[in-house]
Amino acid sequence: VEDQRQCWPEGTGKWTAISALEYGMPVILIGESVFARCLSSLKDEREKASTILHGPETTKYEGDKKEFVEAIRQALYASKIVSYAQGFMLLRQAAKEFGWNLNYGGIALMWRGGCIIRSRFLGNIKAAFDKNPALDNLLLDDFFRDAIHASQKSWRKVVSKAVELGVPTPCFSTALAFYDGYRCKKLPANLIQAQRDYFGAHTYELLAEPGKYVHTNWTGTGGNVSASTYSA
Repeated sequence: VEDQRQCWPEGTGKWTAISALEYGMPVILIGESVFARCLSSLKDEREKASTILHGPETTKYEGDKKEFVEAIRQALYASKIVSYAQGFMLLRQAAKEFGWNLNYGGIALMWRGGCIIRSRFLGNIKAAFDKNPALDNLLLDDFFRDAIHASQKSWRKVVSKAVELGVPTPCFSTALAFYDGYRCKKLPANLIQAQRDYFGAHTYELLAEPGKYVHTNWTGTGGNVSASTYSA
């Protein structure tokens, strides 16, 4: 099947990505899938780039293909779980914004009953929310936690091998990045705050003194100016 020249994103994927940005929820897997279609539409540019830009020398998998196909299946399964988890995160945030009292388990069954989203584990999603209606994230439910734990070795193998062979797997990769980010108590976003203070004197909050914001003269040549926050 040839990738299309006119493969513009439209419909639910685009709307979901826009809503995710609007409500500040990291629904990055759906967003990445939309951008993958955008990249696919750049057919003429990619054909030209393929003659100019070089990738790794080895582009063919040399291991046990049957075993690797199973690893891909597990990577797909884990990534699908992350996608659903992110989707319900967006629903939860929208419920907060609009004061909705959503029946998340009921929504899962509604999808299974009459929607293009008819995943086999929608019943497990309902069970998760029936057990804990206040569940923060599907990944924290026993069933989905165990499924991710069982799949992640293969998931990481597929993503790393794809990188090594120069094969783009944007959704597998971004799903794994989200999982690793979500399970981290501290993230390297503090570097972003330091960069913002360096180029714009936006200040940063000290871990040792929560609530205290300071500015560092990073180059030794600047003044003691700092920018204030504002709502755009």
